[in-house]
Amino acid sequence: MKILIHRGSNEIGGTCIQLSTEETTIFLDLGLPLSKTSKEINISNIRPDAVLISHPHQDHFGLIDMLPSETPVYLGKLAKELLDATRIFLDKPLMTNNFNFFEKWQPFTIGDFRLTPYLVDHSAVDAYGLLIEAEDKRLFYSGDFRGHGNKHKLFDKMIATPPEDIDLLFMEGTMLERNNNDFLNERAVQDEIRNLIARQENVSFLISSSQNIDRLVSAHNACVAANKVFVIDFYTAWVLEKIKAISPGIRAFNWDHVAVLASGFKSSRRYGIMKKQRSRLGSFVNNVFEHTIKEDIIRTDPSRYLILGKVSSAGRLIESYRGNKPVNVIYAQWLGYLSSPYDDYGAKTMAAYRRGEIPGIDFHYAHTSGHATVVDLQKFAAALKPKMLVPIHTEHGGKFKEFFDNVYVVNDNQILDI
Repeated sequence: MKILIHRGSNEIGGTCIQLSTEETTIFLDLGLPLSKTSKEINISNIRPDAVLISHPHQDHFGLIDMLPSETPVYLGKLAKELLDATRIFLDKPLMTNNFNFFEKWQPFTIGDFRLTPYLVDHSAVDAYGLLIEAEDKRLFYSGDFRGHGNKHKLFDKMIATPPEDIDLLFMEGTMLERNNNDFLNERAVQDEIRNLIARQENVSFLISSSQNIDRLVSAHNACVAANKVFVIDFYTAWVLEKIKAISPGIRAFNWDHVAVLASGFKSSRRYGIMKKQRSRLGSFVNNVFEHTIKEDIIRTDPSRYLILGKVSSAGRLIESYRGNKPVNVIYAQWLGYLSSPYDDYGAKTMAAYRRGEIPGIDFHYAHTSGHATVVDLQKFAAALKPKMLVPIHTEHGGKFKEFFDNVYVVNDNQILDI
C-alpha cells in the first residue's frame, strides 16, 4: 500500500491523505486549508475511487467540489445534512457530489479497502475515526477527536476496547503545544457561562459556532440554571432540528428557555431565504415562528437574555446594546482567531473588545478545545499500540517523538510504502 499526504503533515487544517493499492485509491478527507499561506494541492490528475470525509468541518471537506461529480464521497448522514444546512442559509445550490453514507461501527468496502467508522468526541457532531484494512495491513485515521467533551464516553470506550494490531496510526496533534488549563472540559465552560449570565445586568452575547452542538447544549443548560433565555437564529434552529431528527434528546428551538430571533437585517434576510427554500424546510418554516422573539421585547429587560452571535456578524448588534450597563461578550472559541492578521471574520473588533479598548463591553473567555490534549493523545496512542505513528493535522510533527513511541514523520508529498 502506498501512502501520500497531500497536505496536513505540518499544518492544522486542509487535510488530505491518499491511500493506494494496485487497484484502488481513496482519499481521507479533502479539506480547505485554514491558513491563507497554505500551499495549494493539485488533484486534477488523480481520480480517486472514493473520498471519505471524517466530519463536517470545512478544513476536512471544503474542497470536495474539485472532484468529478461521479466520484463517490462517503460521510455520515447527519454530516451531509449540516453541509446542506449551511448551503441553504447561504442561499447557494446544494453540493452535487455523489454522496454515500456510512454508519458508526458498520464496516463497508471500497475496492480493495475495508473501512469501519468509529464515532468520536469532537466539537463537530457526526465525527469519525476510520479503521482501514487492505493488503493485510490495518491503519487507523484518528480524524479530529478529544476526550473532554459531552461525548467523552466515546473516547473512554476507544481506550478500553481499541482496534487491535494497528500497523499505522495517523493521529492528529492540534494541541501538541497548547493546553486546556483554563477550562478542562465542556462542563467547566457550562459552569462559567452560567456564572456570567446569572449576574448580568445588561444583555449577554455568546460568540460561538452554530455547529458546535456541545457548546449550544452548555449554553442552554446554563440558561436553565440561571433562569435566562437563550436566543438563537433561524440557521441554528434548523441545525438543531436536523440533529434532533437523529438524536431526539437534543435541545431544539421549541424547548423552554430557548427563543429564535426574528428581527433585524440578518433575520429578515434568512426569513426570505426560508420562504424560497420552503420545499426543503417543510413545516419548520411555520413551526419556528411559534417560538420567535423580537428585539423590542429583548430590550425591555435585556438582562434576561443570552444571544448567540458570530464574530463576523455580531458586532453591529452588540454595539446597539451598549449603554449605562456593560454588555457581556462571552467568547467561546479559540483565542487564536483573534490574533489573525486578517479581518475576514470581524476579528479586529472582537480583539478590541478583549483588550478593553471599547467602553461598555465586558469581554469574557469560556472555551475548551475540540481537540485532544497531549495527555489524551498519549492515552490514545498507548491504547492502539501502532507499529508506526504518523503525525497529521499538526504544526509540530517533529516534536511527536518527545511524547510518543514509534513515530514516523511523513512530510507532504513524500510517498511511504507499507
